[in-house]
Amino acid sequence: CGLPYYVGDVITERENLLLQTPESFNKRLNVDVRVKNEVVKIDKKNKLVEINDLLNNTSYTESYDKLIVSPGAEPIKPPIPGIQDNAIFTVRNVKDTDKIKAFVNENKPKKAVVAGGGFIAFEMAEHLHPLGMMVTLIEMAEQVLTPLDYEMAAEVHMHLKTKNVEFYLKDGVSEFKRDEDHLNVHLQSGRKVEADMVILSIGVRPETKLIKDAGIDLAPNGGIKVNEYLQTSDSNVYALGDAIAFPHPITGKYMNAYLAGPANKQGRILANNLVLGHKQKYKGAIATAIAKVFDLTVGSTGLAEKVLKKEGIEYISNITHGGSHAGYYPGAMPTTIKIMFSPKDGKLYGAQVIGYDGVDKRTCLL
Repeated sequence: CGLPYYVGDVITERENLLLQTPESFNKRLNVDVRVKNEVVKIDKKNKLVEINDLLNNTSYTESYDKLIVSPGAEPIKPPIPGIQDNAIFTVRNVKDTDKIKAFVNENKPKKAVVAGGGFIAFEMAEHLHPLGMMVTLIEMAEQVLTPLDYEMAAEVHMHLKTKNVEFYLKDGVSEFKRDEDHLNVHLQSGRKVEADMVILSIGVRPETKLIKDAGIDLAPNGGIKVNEYLQTSDSNVYALGDAIAFPHPITGKYMNAYLAGPANKQGRILANNLVLGHKQKYKGAIATAIAKVFDLTVGSTGLAEKVLKKEGIEYISNITHGGSHAGYYPGAMPTTIKIMFSPKDGKLYGAQVIGYDGVDKRTCLL
């Protein structure tokens, strides 16, 4: 979550992004952390993992009683012509961010294209803008921030215009073409946008090859299928984080939650259960998320109206336009709240909040 803020020099110390080191983890928790060691195979029958030591270029095996996998998710990088250009970046880890920082410092780019309209895309756009770049955002959908409903996203569209951020909706990249010192980003509509650098933020997919090769079940949506104790189809193998698929608390359909909060809870529940036995159950995630979009803050939780319609769930929606605090006290800022709920029992299905102050608190309370 902190990576875009490091790119924009809001977080100035790189070390602040690193919460632990192998040494501190061992000293604090007596955990043997082996970096630059890659697990390449799981032998579930003999309860072994095969590991490549990338530093010494050797291989070895380790046995396990219980195995936990948390491979995460990788940025989607479609086979678009020219996508391997050195001025095109993804944002997954600190290493990616180092490349972006080095490129910006060395080349002083003036024009940036952000492909994608999600939370990370927006935070990258926001932090490239103050570095003196003209930012253009390209999104295939009819709106940015697809967890929101269209009328809520429209407020974000208007805010982007006030910040002189160019954006093209219902359009996608068809080709990246190098032209001497810049890239020409060709869009499916025929439009062409010049860029000195490009940020790819068009989604992620769960890293599941290791699990799939081991013969462990995947869910219909492609994530690692786990039960309420975070067990896979092999009772000795557990999984957590971005790669897992778990039934959504409202729809019951398997989904991935690409968020830090659920992953943290899963880790704590799993640790307790491995020590104490299966005492705690994981209940799933409703994808509560929040992002800063220049001066605006955007929060969402639960299901959007468009998803409820698609799933055939009966609901009532309501939008209110209020203030961040009582109007009689100076400094109140406009806040828009949309909620979706059941007409039968009032059960809240989802909420979206857009404003300038207190959005985080309202989103969490809802």
